[in-house]
Amino acid sequence: MRIDLNADVGESFGHYILGDDQALFKVITSANIACGFHAGDFTVMNKTVKAAKDNHLSVGAHPGFPDIQGFGRRNISMSETEVYEMVVYQIGALQAFCHIHHVALTHVKPHGALYNIAADDATIASAIAQAVFDIAPNAILFGLCNSQLLVAGNNIGLKTAGEAFADRKYDDTGRLVHRSHPNAVLTHFEDIEKQVENIVMKKQVETSSGKMIEIKADTLCFHGDGKNVVEIVRKTRKILEAKNVKVAPLEMV
Repeated sequence: MRIDLNADVGESFGHYILGDDQALFKVITSANIACGFHAGDFTVMNKTVKAAKDNHLSVGAHPGFPDIQGFGRRNISMSETEVYEMVVYQIGALQAFCHIHHVALTHVKPHGALYNIAADDATIASAIAQAVFDIAPNAILFGLCNSQLLVAGNNIGLKTAGEAFADRKYDDTGRLVHRSHPNAVLTHFEDIEKQVENIVMKKQVETSSGKMIEIKADTLCFHGDGKNVVEIVRKTRKILEAKNVKVAPLEMV
């Protein structure tokens, strides 16, 4: 068995520091770097790409809605064309820093509200997939397991990766429980450990109602701004490797 461990990083802005990316880079295998719309800026992007390369991580773009104040977690109504252009713009910005540092852009993972909308909205999912295909056709498109985003990526000819979340609760449809609901985010390591073992070893996840549903994940996400995330990833990785699970980044096309 094999699993990639990814985290959303590069989410600081100017003098405002969010997360401990340097420590996190020692335990994950893939970095999803904010592209300046929901978080990050040109200085943070540059430093984060370099740091990810120095730590031998897969480098990915993490585009979101233009919503710094809401951290990209609020829905913004956009046309299919606007979503396409917005995603192209952000991927292109990160590609420029990847070019400077001589590192490949290995994957693209939408952020927050954009990610959740694309899980069910086939039109938005297709716009995102088209943007990735047009500007980074060799990149892997990360999407929620069993989502429209993965369908759109596969239909257009992209390599896709099903993503599961170590620290988020699921509903019975396989979607993430909205953050506004109590207990939407797992905070105790024992709960996270149980969920990860179910996802990786049993290919299933327990929903908020107690139901077990099937899930096939290629990569696991840990939130870079989460409490004690570095220690959580470190412990999780150690447990997985002890069970002979290969923890490694995904391979491009």
